[in-house]
Amino acid sequence: MSRRPLLRRLLRWLAILVLAWVSLTWLAVLVMRFVPPLTSAVMIERQLGAWVHGEKDFHLHHHWVPWSQVSPYVPLAMMAGEDQKFPFHHGFDFDSIHEAIDAADEGKRLRGASTISQQTAKNLFLWNGRSFVRKGLEAYFTVLLEITWPKQRILEVYMNIAELGNGIYGVGAASDIYYHEPPARISPAQAARLASVLPSPRRFHVDRPSAYVQRRTDWIGQQMRQLGGTDYLKQLSR
Repeated sequence: MSRRPLLRRLLRWLAILVLAWVSLTWLAVLVMRFVPPLTSAVMIERQLGAWVHGEKDFHLHHHWVPWSQVSPYVPLAMMAGEDQKFPFHHGFDFDSIHEAIDAADEGKRLRGASTISQQTAKNLFLWNGRSFVRKGLEAYFTVLLEITWPKQRILEVYMNIAELGNGIYGVGAASDIYYHEPPARISPAQAARLASVLPSPRRFHVDRPSAYVQRRTDWIGQQMRQLGGTDYLKQLSR
C-alpha cells in the first residue's frame, strides 16, 4: 500500500474528527445561550476533589438566578473589579495582556489578564491549571462564546458560576449565605464586597474581610461610580 492513499485517509479522518469536535462544542454553547447550565466543569472538579481528599464537611452551594432577579450592582461590580472593557472587547483584552507581559519583563509579579469571557469559558468547560493545552482550549471556547452569546448572557452565566467562597458558586448561593436575602436586594457595597474576593475566593473571604479585601471593596465601589453606575450596563446591548 502506498503512503499517499494512507495519508489521504488519515487526513480525511482527522478532518472528520475536527468537524465533529467543532460541531458538538458549538452545539453545547448554542444550547446554553438559552438554557441555564446546571453545573460547570470547575464545580464538578471541586466536588470530585472533595470526595478524593475526604473532605466530609464540604458542601457545594449553587442555584441559578436569572439576570432579571439580580441587583444590577452585581454585574456592574464584577465588571468594575475584573474587566472594565468587557462591553467593548471581543473576548480578549490585548492591552491588558501586553501590560502584564511588560510588567513580567520588568521583574514584577505576573498578574492575570483574563477577561470575563475567558473566565466564563474556563469555569464552564475546563479544568483549573496553566498548561498550554488548557489555555488553547480556553481561547477556543472564548471565541465560541463571543460569537454565539450576547454580552449580557456571558455576564449572566459568569455571575452564576463564579466561585465566591469555598464551595459557594454564583450570586444566588453567595447572597443566601453571606447576606441572607435575595440577590435582587444586594446593595452597591455588598456587590463590591462579592467582587472583591475574585479571583481568589478561597484565600479572601466575603464574611471575614481582611484589610486587603476592605481596600479592594472600596476601590471597586469607586470604580462603579466612575463608570457611571448602573447606566454602564447599557453598554452591553450596543
